[in-house]
Amino acid sequence: MNKITPAIKIVPNLHKAKEWTIKISEKTIAKTEEASNFLTNFADVLLFIALIVKETFSRKFEFKEFLRQCFQIGNKTLPLISVTGIIMGLVLTIQSRPSLAKFGADAMLPGMVAVSLIREMGPVITALICAGKIGSGMGAELGSMKVTEQIEAMEVSSTNPMRFLVVTRVLAAILMIPLLILYADALGIFGSWIGINIKGDVTLPLFFSQAFSHIEFVDFLPAFVKSIFFGAVIGFVGCYKGYNAGRGTESVGIAANSAVVLGSLLVLIVDVIAVQITDMLVL
Repeated sequence: MNKITPAIKIVPNLHKAKEWTIKISEKTIAKTEEASNFLTNFADVLLFIALIVKETFSRKFEFKEFLRQCFQIGNKTLPLISVTGIIMGLVLTIQSRPSLAKFGADAMLPGMVAVSLIREMGPVITALICAGKIGSGMGAELGSMKVTEQIEAMEVSSTNPMRFLVVTRVLAAILMIPLLILYADALGIFGSWIGINIKGDVTLPLFFSQAFSHIEFVDFLPAFVKSIFFGAVIGFVGCYKGYNAGRGTESVGIAANSAVVLGSLLVLIVDVIAVQITDMLVL
């Protein structure tokens, strides 16, 4: 005879099945919302980029505000970049000298430091410092304007905030950050000369002759091109995070913090891509 399953055993199984169904549906809804939020944010980023490009080539370009932002970027970061540039060259020289001395290649030290600074260390470290200094400043400034409804007031008064606030800052970052990187490279090479003269005696003209004899145009051009992209990334991220900040005062700190984190991460990603492209073109 067939055994009849008691109803007491069936009911708990039904409850478990319902719980599993609810959990699966909740997970599906959560994943759908995450995908929807990602696509929405991605579309917002593309729209923000399109507006920047559109307002950049508009007739009413805010040239005075652009010059003011260039001065602000250079004035805020120049002392920090100066100290960082000298320390980069000094530390790199002191750390590399014992290794080269083992092989009797002390004469190659100026060229090695110069190539390292110009191709990789100078652009990346300077861009990371600018991401922390400039990116956070843009995020906090625009975020505070968003919280205090100054951006809405500009729109009401027939002033284009995208053209006046965002485009000028992004273009100023694109222009000034490559110049700051070149300045840091020059001070880094000077710092290397100081490092060599700690345990030696090399004149400045001889040092620069040895350093620049190993530098070619192939070393300089890719570094300068990727520094332009560094400036574009830092300016865009800082303006985007600040311009789209929330309504509360807490959102100002969040915008500044996220601008630094995301800007630094994108700088490293752009550097990896640039290195791969440069390697393919050289080969």
